[in-house]
Amino acid sequence: MKFDKKYINTRITVIVVMAALLMLAIIGKAVFTATVQNEKWKKVGAVSVSDTMLLKPNRGNILSADGQLMASSLPDYKVYVDFLSGIEWWYDSIAVGQKKKVYDPKQLHEKDSMWRADVDTICRGLVEICPKYTFEEYKAHLLEGLEKRKRYWEVCPHTVLNFIQYNQLIKLPIFNLKNRNRSGLVAEERNNRNKPFGSLAKRTLGEMYGAKDSARSGLELAYDSLLRGEPGKVHNKKVLSKYLSIVDKEPVDGYDLVTTIDVSMQDICESALREKLYEVDASMGVVILMEVKTGDVKAIVNLVRYDDGNYYEAQNFALAALMEPGSTFKTASILVALDDGYITVNDHVDTGSGICNMYGAKMKDHNWYRGGYGTIDVPHVLMFSSNVGVSKLIDAHYHNQPEKFVEGLRRVGIGTPLGLPFDGAAEPRIRMPHKDRTGGYKMSDNWSATALAWMSIGYETQIPPISTVSFYNAIANNGKLVRPRFAKGISKNGEMVEEFPVEVIRPHICGQAALDDIQKILYRVVNDREGLGKKAGNPYFHVSGKTGTAQVAGKGGYKGGQNEHLVSFCGYYPSEDPKYTCIVAIRHSYYVASGGGQAGPVFSKIAQRIYSKNVTTDINVAKDSTAVFVPGVKNGNVIAAQYVLNKLGVKSEGGKGYEWGTAVAGDDAVEFQSVKVGNDIVPNVLGMGARDAVSALSNRGLKVRMTGRGKVVAQSVSSGSKVVKGQTVMLTLALK
Repeated sequence: MKFDKKYINTRITVIVVMAALLMLAIIGKAVFTATVQNEKWKKVGAVSVSDTMLLKPNRGNILSADGQLMASSLPDYKVYVDFLSGIEWWYDSIAVGQKKKVYDPKQLHEKDSMWRADVDTICRGLVEICPKYTFEEYKAHLLEGLEKRKRYWEVCPHTVLNFIQYNQLIKLPIFNLKNRNRSGLVAEERNNRNKPFGSLAKRTLGEMYGAKDSARSGLELAYDSLLRGEPGKVHNKKVLSKYLSIVDKEPVDGYDLVTTIDVSMQDICESALREKLYEVDASMGVVILMEVKTGDVKAIVNLVRYDDGNYYEAQNFALAALMEPGSTFKTASILVALDDGYITVNDHVDTGSGICNMYGAKMKDHNWYRGGYGTIDVPHVLMFSSNVGVSKLIDAHYHNQPEKFVEGLRRVGIGTPLGLPFDGAAEPRIRMPHKDRTGGYKMSDNWSATALAWMSIGYETQIPPISTVSFYNAIANNGKLVRPRFAKGISKNGEMVEEFPVEVIRPHICGQAALDDIQKILYRVVNDREGLGKKAGNPYFHVSGKTGTAQVAGKGGYKGGQNEHLVSFCGYYPSEDPKYTCIVAIRHSYYVASGGGQAGPVFSKIAQRIYSKNVTTDINVAKDSTAVFVPGVKNGNVIAAQYVLNKLGVKSEGGKGYEWGTAVAGDDAVEFQSVKVGNDIVPNVLGMGARDAVSALSNRGLKVRMTGRGKVVAQSVSSGSKVVKGQTVMLTLALK
């Protein structure tokens, strides 16, 4: 068969011409777009690509010295619902120049039907998730928002949901719809800083500005640059009528900060201090516990009384409060004179009847009304905390050269700036006198003939507690003054990235001879029969330290208004090989003020509990034929109790397969009786410890309030009654 070449050539020509025309059209359109429509498409491009936005990194955690979580970032949520979300609307003219927004009635009816069908299920779920309100209250609240067509209606009124609650909420009907435009759910996520141990070391850990998510105080602020991480960058780009998020830079999460705080030591210090504050009706109290060799602050407590009579961590007095230290300062005065060679431990001073005239002002000892101490040696000056003795010794050698005494205070460490990283941390204020042209001292410096005498006993100076404890720590540390350390280093994913070194401010605060002398004197203050610090001592190990009592002026000064006293004890233990230095300071207006009698026992209690915490013994060593090794066990969680007994090598019987039960200690074993209570029945928590009782009740939707300590001896809602979600059960605990 022959092909018609003319026909084929015609077809090819037509195709080539059409392709050429198409190409010319494309080129023409491109030129037209690039020239005539240039501005238009620039505007479209600007709209399709959003401005660069920041991606928040996760803030690093703050950990205790042994790795326990003390502060972490967990999101919380304010949850709203838009009852008009996903409903189309338009404008209708109702008059000349006036328009009314009209929503699609069919879609409104569908929305109403959907909500009314599921509102009961939603409200029952809300009661389980957040039992702040009853089923009826939730239902009335949601239906009110539906009827009023609210666009920003709180799901749980005046409530912030945590991460767990939020995840439970989005599983409820309507809220579980993948199309959020249809469900109307709006969640405002906030970065909440959670402290698992509550108020423990709260002021030291610091606070955050909630909405701003920025550090406000404490370690949070001091190490903010490490904790906050680096933000990433993202922008939205419109592709095929949809916006896609394009990540330009991934965020870098913050480092975890490993502190020096020991949670159990912190709890010991806070409990001991709080108990004494209630006893003397104090206005505030401070405890700082420091590790001698490293300067690591293992515990720091700041408690202040609020109007409700309870004590809270509100201000960081330990670092920021400038106080007249009182008699704990006398140690520094005597050490300066010993180190300068002006006095020895064998010198004596006549304190007379306990009252002396010091340049027209009366200096008194606390026992002046009993005739004073008479002539005593230098060790007894500190053992008796004699104001007259210290002031006479210092004035005799430094009255004509007070600047040398002040320089000595800075040399031995109590007047040395510590350079702490905390915002608001105070430095010691010890005035330095300056001579005028006549060789006298400038009155403009508020210096007088009596200034030196009162400065030597802890007045006319202002020292934060952290400076006092650092000075005593240097004495315990064989003269080495180290900077207090609050953070050991930073970690990432559980591994240490950088360790912060121990910083030595001064390798020797004084000569060895003076140091040996002051150490022996501080030992006698506590362990000698005549020492005023006996109540800070301990029968199991030796304590060294010094008592302190200072009058704190009221609003009308020392002579007017109600005055308070600052009682304190600062020391270290064990004396022979010091491990910890501790200061206890309490301010109160109690009728009796005694550093040894009020702060000393708190120090002793803290020291003994921490010392015993690190002592381990083999129970077999204590065994004899009459020993009883079956401990008393509280009612409550059988599984947990049996685990502990097993570790102790104590037999237990019964209770298998049940979580809750009662316990009876027999001759050679603990017998458990199983208790099974339904989730809708109030359990019997009598005899349980606080933790088990709270767990058993709160797991059934009940709220719990407690008074006392020990075992539960009374519960306000009878066991066996029907559970009412959200009901409060009062528990009374007592030691038996």
